[in-house]
Amino acid sequence: MFIVNVEAAIYKNKKWLLIKRSEKEEHAGGVLSLVGGKVEKEGFSINILERTLIREIAEEVGVEVSNLRYVNSSSFLTDAGISVIDIVFLCHHQHGEAFAKSPDEVDSVVWMTTEQILDNSSIPNYLKENIKLADKLVLASQG
Repeated sequence: MFIVNVEAAIYKNKKWLLIKRSEKEEHAGGVLSLVGGKVEKEGFSINILERTLIREIAEEVGVEVSNLRYVNSSSFLTDAGISVIDIVFLCHHQHGEAFAKSPDEVDSVVWMTTEQILDNSSIPNYLKENIKLADKLVLASQG
């Protein structure tokens, strides 16, 4: 059995929105990451991944996004040994100023360029790979 998690690679003005996860989080506390969260059981549901992601973004950082596009999926084990499937979407910032709206989940927000993310030794490799893939989608849509 897996937990399903969705994450947003939010893009605005050639920068990506990252959050510093709250130290209170049971998994990866204090680590820079994309905005996102767990998909909840709803029974029969349409667009559950996209709706979950839009809700999580609004709850955690207070912004609206548009043009959600699939980037990739992966699996991992949490610090507690729970299996997770993670799906990343590229999202364009639509409206609102990002801030740490949910202090239990987010300590701070930061906008970084692709280069800044790739050059930052404290950012996990899986996040760098997700940003590289999302950046390719952005470049392809501009070309």
